[in-house]
Amino acid sequence: MKTLTIRTIAAALAVLYPLFVFAPYSAAASFFPSALEKIDPEDFPVFADDGNLLDLAEAVSASVSYHERLPAERVILYGKDEYTAAGLAEGLRRFADFLETRPSDSELAGFIRKNGSLYAHRQENRPLRILFTGYYEPELEGRREPCDTFRYPVYGRPDDLAEIRLSRFGIREGGGNLQSLIGRFDGRQVVPYFSRSEIDAGALEGRARHIVWVSDPVALFFLHVQGSGRVVLEDGRAVHLHFEASNGLPYKSIGKYLVDTGRIDAEAVSMQSIAEYIRENPDEKTEILHYNPRYIFFSEADHGVRGCIGVPLTAGRSVALDQSVFPPGSLMFVETEKPVVNDDGEIDEWTGFSRFALNQDTGSAIRGPRRADFFWGGGAFAETAAGHMQHPGRMYFIVIHPE
Repeated sequence: MKTLTIRTIAAALAVLYPLFVFAPYSAAASFFPSALEKIDPEDFPVFADDGNLLDLAEAVSASVSYHERLPAERVILYGKDEYTAAGLAEGLRRFADFLETRPSDSELAGFIRKNGSLYAHRQENRPLRILFTGYYEPELEGRREPCDTFRYPVYGRPDDLAEIRLSRFGIREGGGNLQSLIGRFDGRQVVPYFSRSEIDAGALEGRARHIVWVSDPVALFFLHVQGSGRVVLEDGRAVHLHFEASNGLPYKSIGKYLVDTGRIDAEAVSMQSIAEYIRENPDEKTEILHYNPRYIFFSEADHGVRGCIGVPLTAGRSVALDQSVFPPGSLMFVETEKPVVNDDGEIDEWTGFSRFALNQDTGSAIRGPRRADFFWGGGAFAETAAGHMQHPGRMYFIVIHPE
């Protein structure tokens, strides 16, 4: 579905980096070096799950399908331990079948202790503390044809956008995980693609098709940040939008820009506070939005969000991680915090929770073993949770062994 490369700032700003450009997991990547360490059973966490186990079974089955698409003998590393794709798929199928029995927390814990191995990145003999942020599937109103109200286009991939895969030129990806360059032809030269400000000024006319038109440029900007979403048309039908490509220019956080220019306090920054500031200061809208030159192009689909490993994401169960650091499609156990939202849509407090999840996505700001992005799904709660989540936590990786 996508490929991004850019989310790293202070914890208070980390939520502003979810620009998703997902890249298919390559065959070579299955042999990535892993610093995961095996956890002794006496150091296992308390396995308790606060969610619906049927949703978990659905997410596990999606990871089964991912592993089944790989060559059966493909080697996947968990620390120093090697597993085959076929063996991982069989273990996940066992877990999905077990979930169908609606086990209690104690039965879940017993199953994992008996049939599984646990891994984590550790420091000073404890699992690393991870910064968890969140993302969601935004919903906008739109039309197939432009009018005075709906006049901001959602573009498909431009015809002249070119991708240069460095590996084809014998260039290995560097420390920044750079795999490709995006540009366009200008005569005999390849030059950087148009920036957000140039595109908003009409640079794409005749170069890219308009998928739909929306009424709110700020909401459109955050659709770009999330990388996927849905647009509801006048007749109630929904157009699902998936990330197709980006203009390849570096992402710049408008949240950081508003903090650095003294317009929002760092401790108050969130997706919601940014949108509120822009709407209260419309004369600054263009300046703020154009600070980020990166632009996202979409494709239209008949289904909801898919992750970078090509499976549907499950709300509250799918997590975006650095796929070069963690085994794609892997079963996880996470401990962090979630919001308690009142009837007015406001957060009353944050409360600790733990649950099983799956590594099924990635993101440009998600780099290294200390970052994770939690997919909350769609709707008002998902938007609130994703817009404000920036909390520490821990995560473990579980291998369920075949029978």
